Amino acid sequence: MESHDDDLKNFEAHGAAPLPLTSDQGFVDHDGARIWYATYGSGSPVILLHGGLGHSGNWGYQVSTLVSSGYRAVLIDSRGHGRSTRDQRPFTYELMASDVLAVMDALQLEKTVVVGWSDGACIALILAMKAPERVAGVFFFGCNMDPSGTKEFEPTPIVDRCFRRHAKDYADLSATPDQFNVFVEVVGQMMKSEPNYSSGDLTHINVPVAIVQSEHDEFIKPEHAEYLARSIPAAELIILSGVSHFAPLQRPEQFNGVMGAFLGKVLS
Repeated sequence: MESHDDDLKNFEAHGAAPLPLTSDQGFVDHDGARIWYATYGSGSPVILLHGGLGHSGNWGYQVSTLVSSGYRAVLIDSRGHGRSTRDQRPFTYELMASDVLAVMDALQLEKTVVVGWSDGACIALILAMKAPERVAGVFFFGCNMDPSGTKEFEPTPIVDRCFRRHAKDYADLSATPDQFNVFVEVVGQMMKSEPNYSSGDLTHINVPVAIVQSEHDEFIKPEHAEYLARSIPAAELIILSGVSHFAPLQRPEQFNGVMGAFLGKVLS
């Protein structure tokens, strides 16, 4: 029977499932920051990019599934998030995409599928635009690619629980544990103006893409997901029923099944 955490009470209290032990982890120095990574398993690599204010541990329910399915899961903490550091420059999605390429180079990963959640999804599509020869496909979950795609923010108990978990994890993991409020402010500044790509930009994405939208996403308009699927030439639209922006935590088996089907098509 599938486990549910639809209200995120378990996530707030305990976080996602613990990541497995691995000896393959470390930091890559790139462009003023130290970017943390870890890999698990063997086989075709799949990079997992977490959402804004979070960290790679939020993928705890996905890593074991990927490893047991014969993939090599590659986790990367985005610049300034989790264990990764940042300099004083403003955050940009393109800068964070360049960090991912630096980790790929350090790990000698020539080409990978990228699974992105929220901000991580934006980073994944930027990689597909800027370095298509390095990207085998993009699983794009719960994100916009221009400002018109977002709903007006309304706090909810679920969002508040997630935010409190992010604050605790930041204090536990970050090299600047007392700077969470500053961190939230600078990430928020980026989100006010980014991402902002045109339909013309999207037409140049020529890798397989799954645009995945939850039925009850708190942040992304459903019509924006439909627009992305129409605008990206090799894209399909997948709707996850009964869940919100936090589907990988709320109903992991549902999310993992859709992710696994996409990986099976792209990497077969």
